[in-house]
Amino acid sequence: MEPKTQDATDRVWTVPNLISMARLLLVPVVAVLILQGHGVAAVVVLAVAGISDYVDGWVARRFNQMSRLGKFLDPLADRLFIAVTLIGMGVRDLIPWWLVIAIGARELLVGLTMPELARRGFVGYPVHLAGKAGTMALMYAFPLLLLASIDNVVGDIAYVVGWAAALWGVYLYWTAGITYLNQFRQVLHQDLRAHADRSTIRHATTSMARHHVGWKKKPDDAPPTG
Repeated sequence: MEPKTQDATDRVWTVPNLISMARLLLVPVVAVLILQGHGVAAVVVLAVAGISDYVDGWVARRFNQMSRLGKFLDPLADRLFIAVTLIGMGVRDLIPWWLVIAIGARELLVGLTMPELARRGFVGYPVHLAGKAGTMALMYAFPLLLLASIDNVVGDIAYVVGWAAALWGVYLYWTAGITYLNQFRQVLHQDLRAHADRSTIRHATTSMARHHVGWKKKPDDAPPTG
C-alpha cells in the first residue's frame, strides 16, 4: 500500500509558496530604498514583486498547487508592501499623512474583528472584489507617486495618474472594509458559529450568499456534499 499523500491544501514547500516567501524578502528592500530616496529603484523592486505575485498565482492554478499557506502569504505580502510604502512615503513627505491614516484605520478596524471570528471558528472573510480591486489600485498608485518626484513630464503624468489611482483605491478599500464589518455585525446579531449544527450553518451560508455575504468555514465544519 502506498503511503497516504499529504492534502494539497496543507502543502508548504510548493513553487508558489517559495515565490511568495521570496517576495516577502523584498519588503524591507523597498522600505530602505524609499527612506534613502531611491524612488526609481523602489519602483523597480515593486514591479518585480507585482510580477511575482501574478506568476505564483498562475503557477498555483495551472499546476494545482494552491495551499492554505499560499492563501495566507499572498495577501500578507500585499499588505506589507502597502504598509512600508505608505509609511516610507509619509516619512519623506511624498504623500500626506491623512492618506496613511485612511488606509491604516481601515486595516485596524477589520483586524480588530479577527480574534472574535477565530473564537467562533471562522477562518476569515471571503475575498471581496472591491477589496481586491482596491489593493490593486493602491499597488499601482504608490509606484506612480514615487515617480512623481521626478522633475519632468513623466513626473507630472505620474502625479496625476497616481493620485487618481490612490483615491479610487482608498474608496474601494473602504467599500470592502464596510462590507466585512457588516458581515461581522451579522455574525454577532445571529450569534453564528462555525461549530453550530450543520443545518444552521447551511441556512446561514445560503442566506448570506444571497446578500453577497459568504463565509469561509474550516473544512471540518463544511456541510456534507452529495
